[in-house]
Amino acid sequence: MCTVANNNPSTTRPHSRVEPLNEPDNVLPGLSIDNLIFGLDHGQLKIMLVKHNVGPGKGKWALPGGFIKQNENLRDAAARLLEELTGVRDLYLEQLKTFGRVDRFPNERVVTIAYYALVSAENYTLVAGRNTSDAMWFDAKDLPELIYDHSEIVDHGLNFLRHKVCHEPIGFNLLPEKFTLLQLQELYEAILDVKLDKPNFRRKMMKMNLLAPCNEKQKGVPHRAANLYRFDSAAYERLTDKGFSFEF
Repeated sequence: MCTVANNNPSTTRPHSRVEPLNEPDNVLPGLSIDNLIFGLDHGQLKIMLVKHNVGPGKGKWALPGGFIKQNENLRDAAARLLEELTGVRDLYLEQLKTFGRVDRFPNERVVTIAYYALVSAENYTLVAGRNTSDAMWFDAKDLPELIYDHSEIVDHGLNFLRHKVCHEPIGFNLLPEKFTLLQLQELYEAILDVKLDKPNFRRKMMKMNLLAPCNEKQKGVPHRAANLYRFDSAAYERLTDKGFSFEF
């Protein structure tokens, strides 16, 4: 049974000396997008953030996002904003939730649609782009102060991810194509923020018959090389058709 911890209570922070919003003419008024990108980096769960250099959030860290153009699909807008702000492209972004608390944005009514993605952070170098002075990966358990209600978005996203990873094999998106059982365990420990029993974890994972051996071992490691596995998506589809339910 998977127990989801919630160690990140949301907080609402006051705003002061707020600059005007000054939305561009070609965007939908009062509607924005924010991207919550989770990345696994050497066994640590990280979150992608940018530092604003203009507007009411100037000098503060935030989820990469912005306004939607009049002629733009929502997911296209999310992908465009992510690339413009961080240089990251070609991610599969899924809609998480709409956040519309009346006081979530200073002096304006702005509703935001949050998108999320799961990646291996080691594969993505961030480059600060338009209206940002910096772009970085941060440990999910040690984030800086975030603007607006972005801490609330992160908290919701973490709880959503912890629930989802227990019921769908989405965690494999955060791993390289070939991985060890230890890397897989570290992934679950990072997301769930728990310490798992090694024998029980391995027994449970192998029993699902979703891991295919690569008949290879790690190379260039200072310790005893471990066997490599890959996620067998075809086996998962066949099992699902027969009524298999992924439960961790």
